[in-house]
Amino acid sequence: MCAARERRCVWRQRALLCCVLLAAWEVAWGQLRYSVPEELPKGSFVGDVAKDLALQLAALRDRGARVVSADRTQYFALHANSGHLVTAEKLDREQLCEGVQRCVLRCEVIVEGEMKFYGIEVEITDINDNAPSFREAEKELRMSEMTAPGSRFSLSKAHDPDVGVNSLQSYELSGDEHFSLSVQVGADGEKRPELVLAKALDREEAAFHELVLRAIDGGEPARTGTARIRVSVLDANDNAPVFSQAVYAVRVPEDVPVGSTLLTITATDVDDGLNADVKYSFKEISTKASKVLYLDPKTGSIRLLRSLDFEEGDSYEMEVHAHDTGELFDTATVSVSVTDVNDNAPEISVRSALSEISEDAPPGTVVALLHVQDRDSGTNGEVRCSIVESLPFQLERALDNYYSVVTSRELDREEVSEYNVTVWASDGGSPSLRSSAVLALRVLDVNDNAPVFAEARYSARLPENNAEGALVLTVRAWDADWGQNARVRYRLAEGRVRGAPLSSYVSVQAETGALYALRSFDYEEVREVGLWVRAEDGGAPALSSNVSVRLLIVDENDNAPQVLYPPAAAAAGAGWTGVELAPRSAEPGALVAKVVAVDADAGQNAWLSYELAKATEPGLFRVGLHSGEVRTARSPLARDAPRHSLVVVVKDQGRPALSATATLTVVLAESVAELLSELGSAAAPAEPGGSLTRWLVLAVAAVSCLFVAFLLLLLALRLRRWRRSQLLPPASGALRGVPASHFVGIDGVRAFLHSYSHEVSLTADSRKSQRRWAADSCCNTLPARPPPDKAAPLLGEDAAGARGAPPDALPVSQSLRTPRRPPSRRLPPFLLLAFPSVFSFPSRWSRMISPY
Repeated sequence: MCAARERRCVWRQRALLCCVLLAAWEVAWGQLRYSVPEELPKGSFVGDVAKDLALQLAALRDRGARVVSADRTQYFALHANSGHLVTAEKLDREQLCEGVQRCVLRCEVIVEGEMKFYGIEVEITDINDNAPSFREAEKELRMSEMTAPGSRFSLSKAHDPDVGVNSLQSYELSGDEHFSLSVQVGADGEKRPELVLAKALDREEAAFHELVLRAIDGGEPARTGTARIRVSVLDANDNAPVFSQAVYAVRVPEDVPVGSTLLTITATDVDDGLNADVKYSFKEISTKASKVLYLDPKTGSIRLLRSLDFEEGDSYEMEVHAHDTGELFDTATVSVSVTDVNDNAPEISVRSALSEISEDAPPGTVVALLHVQDRDSGTNGEVRCSIVESLPFQLERALDNYYSVVTSRELDREEVSEYNVTVWASDGGSPSLRSSAVLALRVLDVNDNAPVFAEARYSARLPENNAEGALVLTVRAWDADWGQNARVRYRLAEGRVRGAPLSSYVSVQAETGALYALRSFDYEEVREVGLWVRAEDGGAPALSSNVSVRLLIVDENDNAPQVLYPPAAAAAGAGWTGVELAPRSAEPGALVAKVVAVDADAGQNAWLSYELAKATEPGLFRVGLHSGEVRTARSPLARDAPRHSLVVVVKDQGRPALSATATLTVVLAESVAELLSELGSAAAPAEPGGSLTRWLVLAVAAVSCLFVAFLLLLLALRLRRWRRSQLLPPASGALRGVPASHFVGIDGVRAFLHSYSHEVSLTADSRKSQRRWAADSCCNTLPARPPPDKAAPLLGEDAAGARGAPPDALPVSQSLRTPRRPPSRRLPPFLLLAFPSVFSFPSRWSRMISPY
């Protein structure tokens, strides 16, 4: 006994070691196997997946894990917090694996963040939860009394969905001594009960026999099922129907139309009459087959009730009976084999996929995990997967029907920013069926492109004397990146212009790239400015590029010519510096002097031309247009003055042109002594000018005195009139009703002043000056005039007293006239412009006195 126990312990240890090694091997290859009994409630523990696969619970919680299965029904679930695999619903082994000895459910655990999956097999073990049952709880058998003892009659088999020990184990028969039970065991181990006639029947002795057939399984406790058998004893019918063959077999494709006749069974009975009328029926048929096949009891034809599906069932076997009216029968076997047709396209399931990927992801990065299956079998179920070769992705087979979509090369968002990756799956059928799945993938930008300027170099022309803040030009740069990485900002590189920082001359707008001038440029100081503009994007780290900008200052005509010779002192006439000597015997074209001038501008603005603007003796000298040389135009004559003043105008070619003048003094002399003598008498010609000035001053003073005297006279007359009006008696009204215009008063004075207009012409010689009085007044002229040869007083008291009229009633009958002076030369126009207030005094006087 002890040795036997030791051997048992050794065998148990070996078996346990083998199980442990097998489990370790399966874990190493990513496969787990668990076993649970059926009928467990939902949420029951199956296995510790996290422990068996050495997975971190934190990784499962953070990255996520889920359970998927090839079937559409999820039988298991994974608790992320504990890593336990539990049942997702109550499992019934008989429903899941009908007719299968070993029930195994397969699923996969997918870890999202790691792009890994693990296969799991869970075996559902059987429990004795089903009792054996008969298809017919009551069965009636008809036997002829002529039936010989020992005859066997097949009975309905009991069905037990359980397997193993829990399945059907034995049959028992109780009831009558005429019958016994015989159990036949087939090649597949199936037990078939048969009723054996142990003793000849006698209908007159007993017309019916009641039997009870009991089926018992091997569970603990054992479950049983019963069927009642009623045997009716008939009159003799000694010939039973006979099938033409013991086994009927047929192969049909799964796409055969519904209602088609698959085959026809036939049986013959040599009896005659009603005993030869044969009927057909199914004796043994599965529930699945009974839903698909129909047996015509009269003709024996087997027809199709619904569409066949090779994936649901590839064969159907059943037993058929042919019995006559005497209940004699024969049994045959019918086998229907279904051949596969390529009627299922491959199915692609995206187990896990990325929606975004960085463009700097290395080749071989997994972007999706796919599961591919085809429900067909054989060649029709062989699946081939492919991706368009032009895309930077490829398929890699992982395990069984799993594929990984990985990058085959580096990505470039600037070339393609989004991908729609189409994965095709095609089977090996003829014709081949195919299906597809589309993966949408967006490429994330990386700052891998520096800004690029629109031009290799920039240049601009800026006129000098520009306004501060003037726009010079705009530089443009583009960045092929996206978002913040493509945001370009501009700035100036460090530099100096004439010792000053470049930033004090120009600036660049950071957002637009507009280049502005911060100060006014002078072409004579700065003719060209070279600088660099840097464009920098907003990436981290930032990328940049530089471009050269050349700013050319354009000259403007802002500098007048500058006369170098003759010097300014000589031009002003100070001393005799710069006096040129020209012999009286000079020939035409003889060089007398040369005017030298320069212009600080450039180009056309600095092209100078010379012309003679003024000369004491026109026609004696000429100036070269471009050389500035003063030459004699003709030979000097004896009547020509010895001293000549020349004014030369120097002009540039700008627009508008600027000019300067140079004054030359040329003395016609044959010797230096004569030249010095002429220079010594240079002040003499100034005397006439001084005399003219004195006469002008005297003339202005005289006119002013006359104007003051006239005002005093008018004031005296006004005062006298007022005093006389105060001395007249109030009652005197002799002059009432006389119009005021008939007396000398303010209206008469106004008429006099309006008619007092004259024109004064002054010359350099005051004795030749002229004052021209205007003609008679227009509308304010007095009505009465004195005789031409008699002068009329302005205000004659004697005349008034002689006529007996008061002084203020004196009629205005005369107009004053001033005798004209002999004609003389007119005053130059510049004096009239210089003294407008003096030579237009009549109109001013009239405006001043008009209020009175």
